[in-house]
Amino acid sequence: MRQAVTHSVAQRVDGAAPPGDASGGVPHASGRGIQPRRRASPTARRQRRAACLFLAPACIMFAVYVIWPILSTLRLSLYNWDGMSDSSFIGLANYIELFQSPTFYTALRNNVIWLVLFLLAPPMGLAIALYLNQAVGGIRIVKSLFFAPFVLSGVVVGLIYSWFYDPTFGLLAMILGHGIPVLGDARYATPGIIFAALWPQTAYCMILYLTGLTTLNSEQIEAARMEGAKGWTMLWPVTFMAVVVTVIGALRSFDLISVMTGGGPFESSTVLAYYMYDQAIKYYRLGYSAAIAVVLFAIMLLYIVYHLRRLLRSEH
Repeated sequence: MRQAVTHSVAQRVDGAAPPGDASGGVPHASGRGIQPRRRASPTARRQRRAACLFLAPACIMFAVYVIWPILSTLRLSLYNWDGMSDSSFIGLANYIELFQSPTFYTALRNNVIWLVLFLLAPPMGLAIALYLNQAVGGIRIVKSLFFAPFVLSGVVVGLIYSWFYDPTFGLLAMILGHGIPVLGDARYATPGIIFAALWPQTAYCMILYLTGLTTLNSEQIEAARMEGAKGWTMLWPVTFMAVVVTVIGALRSFDLISVMTGGGPFESSTVLAYYMYDQAIKYYRLGYSAAIAVVLFAIMLLYIVYHLRRLLRSEH
């Protein structure tokens, strides 16, 4: 017994593990110890290098045309600059003035109205897509007629609806029998512009839904129904895309407002994007305009992050 204890102590002093002690000693290569880390093969390294080289131009362009303008706008919003003279640092003064301006809250309210009414485009686009998704004679001509508003410029759409709303010779005045100054009345200007904007936006949503419907075949629909999917569930990816694009379009609305009302009457139809343009181009307040751009970007970013999280959760 004394010899066994002495032998064990000698082994511990020498740094060797006693028999049966799995925590000591250097593990064998064939045991459960730490395996040597495998080095990447030359082919794998070449593939990674090629992937990085192919991605580099896109990453550089994204950094130059997206990241750098965002950072420059954030920096410019802290300055007072008219675009010609030297800029002066004023901190958060532009944001304080912005949140105290009544026009900002009018523009923000109009953006909310745009957001609510513009969401009529996806269901209307779905209804038209369901109508056009038929194998009947002449349906291609009908599709082209519904597709036409999407290819028109926003300026053209604005001019068409300006003539339509004209209280003296417009088609609306002929239909009603009397003229209504839609674009000259603060109560009707914003809904009138949104109604004009719904025309091409509905066509765009129709194209999205029609593409999704044509890619579905009877076997996929039957398999999805066996899995318990309903009709609306099968169109969820297209619906998600249509809603996201529609909301972003509502938040960045500008061209129709510029053509049809110029933000009037009395700034009643202005939105954040037009208010930003108005301050920069007309009044040479580039720092204040940059502050409006930062607020608009923050609103859009919050919305995009929220919907991306919902999409990721639905996939898991």
